[in-house]
Amino acid sequence: MKALDYTGTQVNYFFVCRRKLWLFTRDIRFENENEYVQLGRLIDEYSYPRKKKQIEIGKIKIDFLDNKQGIIHEVKKSRKIEKAHIWQVKYYLYWLKSHDIEHITGEIDYPKLKKKEAISLTEEDIKAFEDIFAQMKTVLDKAIPPEIINKPFCKKCAYFEFCYV
Repeated sequence: MKALDYTGTQVNYFFVCRRKLWLFTRDIRFENENEYVQLGRLIDEYSYPRKKKQIEIGKIKIDFLDNKQGIIHEVKKSRKIEKAHIWQVKYYLYWLKSHDIEHITGEIDYPKLKKKEAISLTEEDIKAFEDIFAQMKTVLDKAIPPEIINKPFCKKCAYFEFCYV
């Protein structure tokens, strides 16, 4: 898989759980059945009603775009696993930059918390992506899924029953 063939969700899952990344990439998905994922989708759907939602560009899906200010937005339910959210948006910026779409910044919106976080892509981030993509490839090349990570957030994960039951 080439670097720009990943989705933002895959980059997010890389930071959350490599087992989840491995399963998701093989189309083993439980997100549609998970109440927490559905709640997140509702928050996304009913927040910012005047904005055009789910802009799909190649392999990436941006929640919405502020054309005037050049800001892509990702809507999240909470700040838990925030690092994954940040790298997901950085990946969108990386992907856009790789397709000669520059001078764009990102923002993570937490409507329930009434907070926003500005995200930018730095040269260090671009270098870091080389390592991230190499690690993602290593995970995805495995014949079997990585081990269960057993973190507190696993209980709310869409893959909980698959991993633990």
